[in-house]
Amino acid sequence: MRSSPWFVTFLVPLLFAPPLAAQQQTRDTLTTAQADKIAEAGIDPPERVDLYTKYLDEHADAIKDLAKRASSPARSQHMSNDLEDFANLMDELGSNLDMYSDRKADIRKALKPLNDSIQHWQTMLHSLPSNDPGFDLALTDAMDSCSDLADQTKQLIQDQDTYFKEHKDQAGQQRVLPQQ
Repeated sequence: MRSSPWFVTFLVPLLFAPPLAAQQQTRDTLTTAQADKIAEAGIDPPERVDLYTKYLDEHADAIKDLAKRASSPARSQHMSNDLEDFANLMDELGSNLDMYSDRKADIRKALKPLNDSIQHWQTMLHSLPSNDPGFDLALTDAMDSCSDLADQTKQLIQDQDTYFKEHKDQAGQQRVLPQQ
């Protein structure tokens, strides 16, 4: 029995091809339990913001603890992964803040602690060694995400204060109801 040329032409290159992006395993920034709690809090925007803040605080503490360890390639890789997760989680929170802002959800009570935590995170990030090539790029990305989240939060605090002064009847609501 002869082998078909199509077999050689199409199957052999697939054997040596690198894995497709969809097949590569990605890290989750949250544990399953944390993700479930955030999903459950989806109907309560202030609680959801509080949960993100709590989980980001936990990530920041882990990064700070990791920074105290002796420098090694394994530590640098672990630090890079943790910083990437931290930045991704801040970006995810920023997306949620955009959504709540568009809905005019009253999240003012959650924004004040978030703003305080962001200042803490910025201090922690700036205290990390910035000359380690193993996580330098991840650190820069985390600093950028933190700065963006800080700007967004400050603007949102101002916007919400202004909006709810003008619309006192909507204070405490989770979203604007359509006009009838």
